[in-house]
Amino acid sequence: MKALYKAGPQAGFELVDRPEPVAGPADVKIRVMTTGICGTDLHIQSWDSWAQGIIEAPLIPGHEFYGEVVEIGEDVRDVKVGDRVSGEGHVVCGICRNCRAGRRQMCIHTVSVGVQRDGAFAEYVVIPETNVWVHHDPSVTPELGAIFDPFGNAVHTALSFPLVGEDVLITGAGPIGLMAIAVARHAGARKIAITDVSRPRLELARQLGADLAIDVSTTRVRDAQRDLGMREGFDIGMEMSGHPGALPEMIDNMNHGGRIAMLGLPSQDIIIDWGKVVTHMLTLKGIYGREMYETWYAMSAMLSSNPVLHAGISAVVTDTLPAGQWEKGFDLARSGAGGKVVLDWTQL
Repeated sequence: MKALYKAGPQAGFELVDRPEPVAGPADVKIRVMTTGICGTDLHIQSWDSWAQGIIEAPLIPGHEFYGEVVEIGEDVRDVKVGDRVSGEGHVVCGICRNCRAGRRQMCIHTVSVGVQRDGAFAEYVVIPETNVWVHHDPSVTPELGAIFDPFGNAVHTALSFPLVGEDVLITGAGPIGLMAIAVARHAGARKIAITDVSRPRLELARQLGADLAIDVSTTRVRDAQRDLGMREGFDIGMEMSGHPGALPEMIDNMNHGGRIAMLGLPSQDIIIDWGKVVTHMLTLKGIYGREMYETWYAMSAMLSSNPVLHAGISAVVTDTLPAGQWEKGFDLARSGAGGKVVLDWTQL
């Protein structure tokens, strides 16, 4: 099969022939149709310090995907050949304290598809049946199915706290931040503001329903509050960027008792006014991945019940390219000029 491959500990990928993966008794083999390019994949491609600390090459990367089941192991019970599916990228042990308590997203032995085991930037991928999400809704297109993983990040983050009637600040208008706008609107938020420095992404944010899209290279969040008629600060914050200046400015603009969900991974230390966190009684909650599998149920239910949300999340995919043009796709994703970039593995 054709696959993007990192042969050793250096920057770059190669599109090469690799052996097809073999399904074990509890596994499902999937013919990959589409894959999303994630920030994690950009780290792995560039072989930065984060990648060097977590990746063991050789490796086939890729963890956001949609495809068709072509083979099932003898112990597989519910997934059928021919099912159209996406996959939860965190493979858990099932026996640690958190797994046994039903908190599988907190497994201390998690192995990630496309990070610590071969992933989906290939014509075929194998994952355990327990990680397969079957799409029963025919309106889920291959492009939409490919971004269920990051959509799950947005849903997990946005639904961490009640949103009905609340004023929401999102920092970072990347694909996940953009999807969080649509989710927050679906969940009943009052005012939604989002920050970034990319004009195309801020325009996408407006199209997805943000009340205010703030270019923080020219405007401060506090000044923007006045444009929204706010007097007491934001109730809910979603930090999606990982930028070292985003969280401190968010904290400065939260109402007393405000709650912040943090998904963005910082690349450097962040200086926080912990005195303000204490005296303003703020709650900071770290978010990683998706709740397994409550987030997945929520994603499918919201998309099937809300055509506006369905259209908004689908619109986050701004570029779909043949997988053979993967280098162009990675360049587009790295530029930060648009939304989600998807590779089509039916075209090589």
